[in-house]
Amino acid sequence: MPFHIVLVEPEIPPNTGNIARTCSVIGATLHLVRPLGFVIDDKKLKRAGLDYWHELNIHYHDSFAQLKQKYPDGRFFCATTKADKLYTQFTYREGDFFVFGKETKGLPPEILEEHRDTLIRIPMLPVKRSLNLSNSAAIVVYEAMRQLEFPGLI
Repeated sequence: MPFHIVLVEPEIPPNTGNIARTCSVIGATLHLVRPLGFVIDDKKLKRAGLDYWHELNIHYHDSFAQLKQKYPDGRFFCATTKADKLYTQFTYREGDFFVFGKETKGLPPEILEEHRDTLIRIPMLPVKRSLNLSNSAAIVVYEAMRQLEFPGLI
């Protein structure tokens, strides 16, 4: 598993389903941090993930702290519109974690503060709020995969 995508309290089933599909096709691990804004058997979630659910490496956590405790040596890159550095300004390594917050509020301030040296953002016009969550996750993880020359994919 070259990378981990972490969704902290995701709210919209199709976004999580799309991210699950991305994880499945590149071999990334998906981590969902509760509470979730939907139930896992939601039809919209399953439809977006199509038939990839049985191939997905997915883990559930009751808190972000619990996730970090399980992976004490992990490098966590937190996506936020508040970051100074672009996602392309870091050199990624196999096993890195890419953390995304809930669609309506992003990541909580305490997570952002704890990871202020590894906050990443995707460039966009300053008058816009943010990109769609599943698009953002794909953009970031594919940059990391590109840096490692798409291990196992080509």
